[in-house]
Amino acid sequence: MNAWPILSLVTFLPLAGVLIILVQRGEDAIALRNIRWTALWTTTVTFVLSLLIWLNFNPADAGFQFLERREWLGGLASYQMGVDGISMLFVILTTFLMPICILASWHVTKRVREYMIAFLVLETLMIGVFCALDLVLFYVFFEAGLIPMFLIIGVWGGQRRVYASFKFFLYTLLGSVLMLLAIIAMYWQSGTSDIVQLLARNPGFPAGMQFWLWLAFFASFAVKMPMWPVHTWLPDAHVEAPTAGSVILAAILLKMGGYGFLRFSLPMFPDASLYFAPFVFTLSIVAIIYTSLVALMQEDMKKLIAYSSVAHMGFVTMGIFTMNRQGIDGALFQMISHGLVSGALFLCVGVVYDRMHTREIAAYGGLVHRMPLYALIFMLFTMANVGLPGTSGFVGEFLTLIGAFGANTWVAFLATTGVILSAAYALWLYRRVVFGKLEKPALAHIADMSPRELATLAPLAVLAILFGVYPAPILDVFGASVENLIKTVQTAAAAQDGLATLALR
Repeated sequence: MNAWPILSLVTFLPLAGVLIILVQRGEDAIALRNIRWTALWTTTVTFVLSLLIWLNFNPADAGFQFLERREWLGGLASYQMGVDGISMLFVILTTFLMPICILASWHVTKRVREYMIAFLVLETLMIGVFCALDLVLFYVFFEAGLIPMFLIIGVWGGQRRVYASFKFFLYTLLGSVLMLLAIIAMYWQSGTSDIVQLLARNPGFPAGMQFWLWLAFFASFAVKMPMWPVHTWLPDAHVEAPTAGSVILAAILLKMGGYGFLRFSLPMFPDASLYFAPFVFTLSIVAIIYTSLVALMQEDMKKLIAYSSVAHMGFVTMGIFTMNRQGIDGALFQMISHGLVSGALFLCVGVVYDRMHTREIAAYGGLVHRMPLYALIFMLFTMANVGLPGTSGFVGEFLTLIGAFGANTWVAFLATTGVILSAAYALWLYRRVVFGKLEKPALAHIADMSPRELATLAPLAVLAILFGVYPAPILDVFGASVENLIKTVQTAAAAQDGLATLALR
């Protein structure tokens, strides 16, 4: 498997689907059907190929595997690809969700060709973020992903789509400009943009420089997560985005911030990460409690789930900066679980929106009488979002709270209130939409889920239960890489303690 460029193949295969779509002529029903099937088959084949990476991945190896390298930009940067345990699962999550998003977009009739092209290009750029092992290459993939998502929201979104798309673009771009400046400074200091070499530097960057580099990267990743208080673009983007756009936004694009903390902030700037950990804990707790309370006040289903995502990402950042095994394991597991569960919740909202063309909670009620299968599926993902034992949502939250308890008991105590609040807003939403009497005339003849809709949600339901009961397939993949990351941070902490002891003497 290492003898051929499997990562490049998986990364750029969606662009082959783009070329096939571009050469297809016509806008009649047959042509549009062929475009949809081309996108579906392309993403499905990409997912199957990505499974080959997983099957041949050695979880006992903490280093990068399937390495590819080519000189680029006259030696200033390199085209270098590779995956380790931390990035492996994000590649699989991306390729797994894309066919589901294409299938969920089967009803799209407006500019179908451009719609499918945007999603296929976005898939290439998202996979590239998780595979890139050069700072310049990473930045290109990271920033280029803004363009197709900007178009997806701005062209196929709701009534306020232009406002939401520009807000999304400007927020994320502003933070990334600071990261670009940090990347330039890192190149001047080290003479390389190779991530593998930068991770292996001993000694690393000077402590004073680490603080500024950490803040520059934090500005980009905090917006991407998003962390409070730079989260305000997310509810607008979710509400206005088409269903598949919301799925990708919540399941993949938000995870790039957490991935960035684990790939850059902790291993490359360990001194600064230790220094700023209390600051991150504070922002995380505010996000967990404040956005959960805001979610309780929402009347739009998508906006409620969007605020729920901000709260869940608070658990992720809290777990990452505990810098212990349970916390980081929980953060990674939470990101994978949230990708499945939040994506499924947005698909559930899309099911009823396609029928009623409204996301207002007050417009529904008593759906269990007409849509029993939908009520069952929606209940499963609601419980997973709450963190019910036996679902994937429980494992991630439980591990992050254990990690937080080991780092700071007050942080763990305050974060636990978010678990209670999540149950409040999630069950409140489910009760108003599904239970009660079927009184509204518009709902009298609403149809239950179609086979296509069931096909999009069934795989997510199976995985949400499977990983809740048996989380080892996820935990084992990144175990060695997380252990190696923790050793790096512990070495920096020991060095700080040694300097402090010398200073006291």
